[in-house]
Amino acid sequence: MLATSAGEWVHCGRVFSATEIAELCATVAWLPGLARKELAATVCEHLGWTTLTGTAKISACLELLERLQAAGLLVLPALRPSPPRRCAPPSASATPVAEPAVHCALSALAPVSLAVVRDATRVAQWDALVARWHPLGFQGAFGYRLRYFITAGERRLGCVLLSGAARAVAVRDQWIGWTPQARRENLARVVNNSRFLIFPHVRVPHLASHVLGQLARRARADWLEHWGFEPLLLETFVDPRHYAGTCYRAAGWQLLGASSGRGLARPGQSYHSTPRQVWVKALTSDACASLCAAPGSPRS
Repeated sequence: MLATSAGEWVHCGRVFSATEIAELCATVAWLPGLARKELAATVCEHLGWTTLTGTAKISACLELLERLQAAGLLVLPALRPSPPRRCAPPSASATPVAEPAVHCALSALAPVSLAVVRDATRVAQWDALVARWHPLGFQGAFGYRLRYFITAGERRLGCVLLSGAARAVAVRDQWIGWTPQARRENLARVVNNSRFLIFPHVRVPHLASHVLGQLARRARADWLEHWGFEPLLLETFVDPRHYAGTCYRAAGWQLLGASSGRGLARPGQSYHSTPRQVWVKALTSDACASLCAAPGSPRS
C-alpha cells in the first residue's frame, strides 16, 4: 500500500480524517478482487457514509477513491467491462416453499454437508430463505462473502453466510494482540459467520455444532478457491438475550467476552445496541501470530 497523506480530505461536504483515509487505503489494498462498485459499498459500510435514508453513498465514494488514486495514495482495481444484461430469475425461484418437518437424531440423516451457493437462481433462493427465517433478516451481501446451504442428501436444512470481519472489536483485537496498523493490514484474514440458520422445521439435536465443525474445517479451502487467499480466524456475534452460544462452544469456538454495543453511525447520530457475545475459532495453530505479522513476512 502506498503511503497516505497526513492531511484531511473533504469530499461532498464530509471531512475525512487522516486516520479514516489510512483505513480507507488499507481497505482498498486488502480487497483487490472486488469490482470498484463493491469496493465502494464496503468502504461506505466501514465509514458509515450514508444518505439520510441510510443508503450507501456509492457514487460519492467512487469519486473520492478516484481522487485518492490520482493523488498516488492508492491503486484501484482495473475497470471491468459491463456484463450483458440478463433477465432476472423467475420470482418463483426465490419464493420459499413449505418443507416437511425434520425431527430425528443426527445419525438418522444422510451425511450432512455444506454446499457452496454460486449460481443466481440458488442465490435468490438462499436470500429469500434467510430473509424469511433468520431473526436479523437479510437485505443482501456485498464485499467478500460466501453462501452455503446445509444439506443432507437432497434435503436442505439451513443456511450459512461468511462475510468480511467487523472493523474493530476491542476484545477480539486485544486477544489477537493487534495494533491499529496490524489490524488494518490483516483484517481481511478474519471472516465473520454473519448468518447461521437452521430452518425452524428442522429439529435435530447437535446438528448446529456438527455444521460449525465442518465450517471450521472447510473455510480456508473454500475461501481460497473463491477469493484467492486463506482466512486465519472465524468470528461471530451472539445476542445473549436470545441465545447462549451453546453450539459454538460445543464446536470448539472460544468466547472472548462482549462487544461494546457501540458501532458505526451516520454523522450527527449516536448508535448503540445490546452488547453481543464475541466468539472466535482459530483456523491455524498460529493464527494470532500470523495476524500480527507484517504482510509478506514468512508467517503471513
